[in-house]
Amino acid sequence: MFFSSDIPQPSSGARDCTAQLGFGAAAIGNLYRAIDDATAQAAITAALEAGIGYFDVAPHYGQGLAERRLGAGLKGTEVTISTKVGRVLKPIDAPPKDTVRHGFVDGDPYEPVFDYSYDGVMRSFDASLMRLQREHIDILLAHDLGEVTHGSAHPRHYRDFLEGGYRAMTELKAQGRIKAIGLGVNEVAICETLMSDVDLDVVLLAGRYTLLEQSPLETFFPLCAQKGVSVIAAAPFNSGILIEGAKKGACYNYAPAPEAIVERVRRIEAICEAHAVPLAAAALQFPLAHPVVKRLLIGMGQPEQVTANLGYGQVNIPEALWSDLKGEGLVHPDAPVPQAQTANSVQVESAHG
Repeated sequence: MFFSSDIPQPSSGARDCTAQLGFGAAAIGNLYRAIDDATAQAAITAALEAGIGYFDVAPHYGQGLAERRLGAGLKGTEVTISTKVGRVLKPIDAPPKDTVRHGFVDGDPYEPVFDYSYDGVMRSFDASLMRLQREHIDILLAHDLGEVTHGSAHPRHYRDFLEGGYRAMTELKAQGRIKAIGLGVNEVAICETLMSDVDLDVVLLAGRYTLLEQSPLETFFPLCAQKGVSVIAAAPFNSGILIEGAKKGACYNYAPAPEAIVERVRRIEAICEAHAVPLAAAALQFPLAHPVVKRLLIGMGQPEQVTANLGYGQVNIPEALWSDLKGEGLVHPDAPVPQAQTANSVQVESAHG
């Protein structure tokens, strides 16, 4: 199992969440709003100085911008990096300033085109290495397969991947240019489907195992345990609502939260307040209690966000909070929950991850 035994634990025996945090680089690709190079570099530096040793990115993030910035910020360091394939970046004329494309503001002058073929994966990987200034990376993820993303085009893309893209990834692994093969998606169904057809080392699953949602408990996590597949749980704040709280305009799943979600968060928030625990701290720590979850990936675009996330990972959460959430039917009854910390020492993942 990738990420199986390299996580330091506090001497008390309680799990230390900060040891498992990863830096999600979509924000430094100008997701939803532009940030300048200096801010992006400061965020990367803050993560490195804090001891965060895992960084995830994709060509899609800012149409290459996030990979370029991450490559510059990580130059000369030894860290764990994952990037993705499934889109090839085609050159275009530079759009006007403040142009938003695919959710990213002022991205690089390329247009992402889905391509899960053998050649497409190889071209995407080689281009990523150039932007990242690396000769190899640790984890390569097939990005956004599934019906939720592709609709009626899903069978074609899935066939292209099985017949070509996956072969390219296995060759790269055999050559030592990557260490692990995986999938990076927002939906559970495609994970189970793909794992029935091919062998994977790791799955990056965004937004589906959080304080709001625990559907992977039913069949997906048991399948991962059976097959020895590590899980990287991404987007633990469900696009913002689990850090902003139940307020008007809060986002869930990249869109304004529906009232039913807002009400559920309001109830979770009330229990957190009763125990004097920040909602964001409970949201950050919850996914890591499950044994198949080996890393928690959080988007960070500013140094302050790095500091805040590390702080949420150190909050001592009483067991009674989790009992109350389960008692109110707000958390799956079978969901593992974090242990209360019994030691003050805090460790973070070494740069070698």
